[in-house]
Amino acid sequence: MAVTADAFSQWLIEAHLREATLTDEQRAVLRAAFHFRQRQGTDYYTTRLLSHFLLNCELGLKVAQIARLVGISRPTASRQQGLSAKEALQQAQHRMDGRPYGKLLPRFAGPIAQFLCTQPQASRYDLLDFIDRTFGVRVSRIALYRFLKKYGLDHVPAAAPADPVPATPLAGTPPPDPPPAAAPAPPFCSGRRSTPAPSC
Repeated sequence: MAVTADAFSQWLIEAHLREATLTDEQRAVLRAAFHFRQRQGTDYYTTRLLSHFLLNCELGLKVAQIARLVGISRPTASRQQGLSAKEALQQAQHRMDGRPYGKLLPRFAGPIAQFLCTQPQASRYDLLDFIDRTFGVRVSRIALYRFLKKYGLDHVPAAAPADPVPATPLAGTPPPDPPPAAAPAPPFCSGRRSTPAPSC
């Protein structure tokens, strides 16, 4: 599709950007982004990919300027700013799935708790993918949040490290003495004085 310079300039003006103030690098990247948007359209996936690229390519533009360029709100752009490429794609996938279906059953709590303990760095989208792969159920983030809170899984600690294996003694060395066992207390003994103290 042929794109005129006037169309590119108009795109910048709508985002409150002046072409004269842009550096050569910014102008080149934005021109490529404009061609990409003209060729691919303005659907959700195109907007999501383009916004993720512009937010993370260190172009030197403000978040609000990028939000206006791609046609999203400033808070939405801020939420997307810190996401990895994997999280951005997962977010887009869950967003385009439409209304989730299925239900989180109580028997899911055990496997979910194990997943959270063994993978404490996993995001909520990783957990949603785990539930989909394991149980064939797709649910919303709100439903997942309520489920985790109901079963006390919203603050699951990381798995404790395994007990250290005791060192094997060298050949010819005697085994260490076992720790002394505490002597049992005599029967009917409270450990306190059994006779009253003298009064004078």
